[in-house]
Amino acid sequence: MLINKDSIRTNAVGDDFEMGTIVSAVFENSPECIKVVARDGPRGRRDYKGRRNPDNATGKSPIVADPQSSLVTRSSLTQPRKQHMANARKTASSPRPKGTDAIALLKADHRQVADWFSQFDNTTAKAKKQQLASNICQALKVHATIEEEIFYPAFLEATEDKDLHHEAVVEHDSAKKLIAEIEKMSAADDYFDAKVTVLSKMIKHHVKEEEQPGGMFAEARKSDLDLQVLGEQLLARKKELQSRTKAA
Repeated sequence: MLINKDSIRTNAVGDDFEMGTIVSAVFENSPECIKVVARDGPRGRRDYKGRRNPDNATGKSPIVADPQSSLVTRSSLTQPRKQHMANARKTASSPRPKGTDAIALLKADHRQVADWFSQFDNTTAKAKKQQLASNICQALKVHATIEEEIFYPAFLEATEDKDLHHEAVVEHDSAKKLIAEIEKMSAADDYFDAKVTVLSKMIKHHVKEEEQPGGMFAEARKSDLDLQVLGEQLLARKKELQSRTKAA
């Protein structure tokens, strides 16, 4: 992996190279010495320094400067990085694909469902309540499926944060039980409105937990997940599930 010195000076933070995601990159005293601070996945930060030493004779500098090309490159490593989920982690060897950001897609789902819950609260028409409840339940089932099949496993592997992951799965399970009950009911039933209202409160809490600072989405952004690739996977699966629902 070659990193141009000029681009490092101004644009490196957040980019990738073999040792992880670049947090900072500065040239000490002269362009002949570079210091790169990188986050190696979820395991914290490490500092790497390199000088003009293309042969890396000492074996101590994981980054060396090539005096001919004025590029910075990494020498061989003694410890290989952990194998990652295919296509779900950032890679330095190829440009990031254009597509839907995973977190933006999931947040858009949250906003859509919140709007339907708001409409449900502001209408008294039974037929409209029935339709809105149906929309909400179908959307939440699709949303939960793509998170559990794609986003949550990728998040857990990238961050190793079992607490956030497990809490989210448990909250999904509770919501799915209530959704199943609502789908069997009619808007004319006594407890229909109450159950939709309780579901709304459950989802609001779940969304807050995912979107708040330090929550799952924030941690995912700080990890080495490739959210563009992951977003494409989520979108493809979402469309597949929606098409099945329409065909049913």
